[in-house]
Amino acid sequence: MKLAALLLFCLVISSAALPPTISIPPGDKLVRRLDKRHPRLLATKSDFEGLRQSVKTNVVLRDWYRTVYQQAETMLSEPASRYELPDGLRLLKTSRKVVLRAYTLGMAWQMSGEKRFADRAWIELKAAGEFKDWNPRHFLDTAEMTHAFAIGYDWLYDYWTPDQKAFLRTAMVEKGLKLGLDIQRKKIRWSVFTFNWNQVCNGGLGMGALALADEEPALCGEFLHDALESLQLPMGSFAPDGGWDEGPGYWNYATSYNVTILAALKSALHDDFGLSQFPGFAETGLFPIYMTSPAGRVFNFADAHDKPEESPQLFWLARQFHRPEFAAAALEEAKGTVPELLWFMPAEPDAIAQLPLDKYFRHAEVVSLRGDWKNHDATFAGFKAGSNRASHGHLDLGSFVLDQEGERWAMDLGSDDYNLPGYFGKGRWNYYRMRAEGHNTLVLGPDSGEPDQDPSADTRIIRFESEPRKAFAIADLTAAYSGKAQSVQRGVALLDRSNVLVEDEIQANAPTELYWFMHTAAHIRLQGRSARLNLGQKQLYVRLLSPTNAVFTTMKAEPLPTSPHPAQQAVNTGISKLTIHLKGVKTTRIAVLFTAESKGIKRDVAAVPLNDW
Repeated sequence: MKLAALLLFCLVISSAALPPTISIPPGDKLVRRLDKRHPRLLATKSDFEGLRQSVKTNVVLRDWYRTVYQQAETMLSEPASRYELPDGLRLLKTSRKVVLRAYTLGMAWQMSGEKRFADRAWIELKAAGEFKDWNPRHFLDTAEMTHAFAIGYDWLYDYWTPDQKAFLRTAMVEKGLKLGLDIQRKKIRWSVFTFNWNQVCNGGLGMGALALADEEPALCGEFLHDALESLQLPMGSFAPDGGWDEGPGYWNYATSYNVTILAALKSALHDDFGLSQFPGFAETGLFPIYMTSPAGRVFNFADAHDKPEESPQLFWLARQFHRPEFAAAALEEAKGTVPELLWFMPAEPDAIAQLPLDKYFRHAEVVSLRGDWKNHDATFAGFKAGSNRASHGHLDLGSFVLDQEGERWAMDLGSDDYNLPGYFGKGRWNYYRMRAEGHNTLVLGPDSGEPDQDPSADTRIIRFESEPRKAFAIADLTAAYSGKAQSVQRGVALLDRSNVLVEDEIQANAPTELYWFMHTAAHIRLQGRSARLNLGQKQLYVRLLSPTNAVFTTMKAEPLPTSPHPAQQAVNTGISKLTIHLKGVKTTRIAVLFTAESKGIKRDVAAVPLNDW
């Protein structure tokens, strides 16, 4: 497939996207439902009163409020935000700073009544309101800034003078809502996306519409109607079981805004019109739980990082769907933010440990296998099939990560610099970290300058089994190697809840060159058909079970000679590749066994056909 034929990454829209399934009332009827009292976004006057009482009796909430209060005090001496595009494209860092300050200062004023916090909030909002625009060409910036103004307007409404209110309203209307409504009317850009941009833009602007709906009823009513219809497009991607094919990082971003607008609908309109009941949404809190290893490392596919993030929306999901395990997961990463104060739910002991050890997320086509929930050193394997057309996706079908003994041995390199030329366009597949060769998967018949997996490929997990002693998943990856192979399947098995077997069955169209790659930060010592990997004092023993004529080699984490070599891209310092390199292969089975040294070398495992697993 020629690069010129590829779809632009940022405009990928799932062909499976369905029209809205929930009928949303017309704008005028939405506005008539509005609770006209302020505050009404996420929390009401009585909610804040209840929170003031709770921080007196609940140790967790008291500590978190102390953190918020101290942050608010620090903000008093900080300069107001400025209009800055550090990369020449995005105002997003500034928008997020204003969001944080609006929430923090607004909460401090609501809880303490100290006017100094309201006065500092005005300095911030006035400065941002005087910006020439909120950078609508990168509309996330506009949406997040509108979100900030909505909270500032609503939570401090009783403090603002009529002139201040007029200023804030004008900024939201002219720099945010009118521009968003124009996009909705034309059914273009983020309004028809099925990924995070839709939720963030509809969510951020939706907060502004709810803040102003009684004062700008025609504009806000129309926008809310269109937004709640549009929002159903990405919410359909949670089906059937809560997975998210943009990966765990963008799951967090998408659901944070998805939950925020649903929570605001409930507080301002007393109804989310059934959106929270979308198939899979009640289960989506499981996704970050299962994508995080016992050692606290994330299976960071699709431009994600491998460190867990705060997810206060898990508290809201826990309350909404009576899921204590979601609250337990939120509490593990919580540091005391305003949304955590608002949505806190006590975590039940062992709520997560009662979940099944293994999970297959359909549609996202991602599997996680683990040895134990509580043991930090337990084995963990993450494995994916899915679609190369997914938003923020890489050519990584068949890739896996592996944790044992509290260390990550097989790693995903994550994203590269978003500002690289063509990173979200036709140049994406030129960058090493985006290509199959930059992941723990197979490369067949590398062609000069071409993508090393089919960028349009959709693949599936075709078998998944979870038993006490053994769990495994098998993916049919044939579509990823279109034109090169009749069949490619990969299985990943967790044996005795401690050892991991990765097995591939390949039937190429003709004798071909084949690479098997695994990226690692470990020091590799080769011993022919085995290798020992060292991270500090810990060791992993890797044995090549099949084919019998193959050996392990090592390579640098850099492009193959036949691959593109853009001058501007990440240098993967300290990373090596454990490699199997075969030539002239038409039919083969590759089987690799991983055993933590402390578990003893497991010698009774043989490569058997995947059909016999």
